[in-house]
Amino acid sequence: METAMKDTPAPRQILVIALPGVGDALLSLPAIRRIKTAWPDAVVDVLVMFKAAEQALATHPLIRSVIFHDFLKERISASLRLVGRLRAANYDASMLAYPSNRLEYNVIQWMIGARCRVGHRYDHCDLRNLNFIGTNSVREDNALHNVEEDLRLVELITGVSTPPSFKDRLDMVLEPGDEAFARQWLESRGLGAGRLVGMHAGTAMFKNQIRRRWAPEKFAELAKWFREGWGAPVLIFGGNEESDLKELISKNAGGGCHVVSGTTFRQTAALIRRCFLFVSNDSALMHTAAALQVPCVTIFGPTSPARVQPYCAPHRVVRVGLPCSPCFYYSPRPLTCHANLDFQCIRDVSVDSVCRAVVDLAKEIEGGAGGA
Repeated sequence: METAMKDTPAPRQILVIALPGVGDALLSLPAIRRIKTAWPDAVVDVLVMFKAAEQALATHPLIRSVIFHDFLKERISASLRLVGRLRAANYDASMLAYPSNRLEYNVIQWMIGARCRVGHRYDHCDLRNLNFIGTNSVREDNALHNVEEDLRLVELITGVSTPPSFKDRLDMVLEPGDEAFARQWLESRGLGAGRLVGMHAGTAMFKNQIRRRWAPEKFAELAKWFREGWGAPVLIFGGNEESDLKELISKNAGGGCHVVSGTTFRQTAALIRRCFLFVSNDSALMHTAAALQVPCVTIFGPTSPARVQPYCAPHRVVRVGLPCSPCFYYSPRPLTCHANLDFQCIRDVSVDSVCRAVVDLAKEIEGGAGGA
């Protein structure tokens, strides 16, 4: 007599939609870990719109697949075909990683049609961006970090509530080839030994976010301070679109700088991992450094440190703290200086204040050795 086999429940399928950029994709990793902790058999896919975000997540063991599609450049017909394939996958749940305050993101999630679709309700432009068309949502909370906002969405999906902890840190997984590249790159420039400082003077450029940048002349003065006071070479990071910016800083610093160019995102990350500390604006590479547990000193202007400061990594925040800042909020609108001060919040950050933050952080991470 044959014994009937019991049906094995299919694993839950979850889609994380992390379209805004590579930094936001990295910040979704703690939420993915929470999903896998609550549902160990679940499979998680991530939909991204930038190639660097695909590289950042592609090797992570908690993710089944990273789906890259450039919705900005691809034809609408190609985007609709992709959405159709994702709809056919019959996801049990989808999650709009914070921040996703855009009409297009909500429509994409709705068309994919997961049974449970979670996201946020926003303080600005909420109705016009259709943030109400998901099945479950939470209201954004300006006191929370973006990572913590994503963790709230996991609770809507799994029903499991756990307070944030150090286990929720970011983590980026590099491959041996990336590490070998970094070693060879440094050795070829005589940088195989000694402490290195990483620096990123760029930011995203869309929606006028170039105005969040600290002046390149100040980055150059800081690089000179590292060379003269610490004897530390400086690696200047940034994308291809920031080539002129990187070269300007290197030239004005008067030596001791090495411009990083022509690398993949993971090769860049492998070089950042070799740095003793990382100084930057609020940027995706700042989050990359935090994911690699590289201590960060971050310069803030109109954006909120409470929301996007390096998460669960040693860091210092440098800002002027004007009464009107932070003023940047998540919506499709471009960044503007609401106080008509021409972004004094970033212009007035002094080189001395950044140097003091560096020395203070150095004392924390190695008892002050090497501070100037």
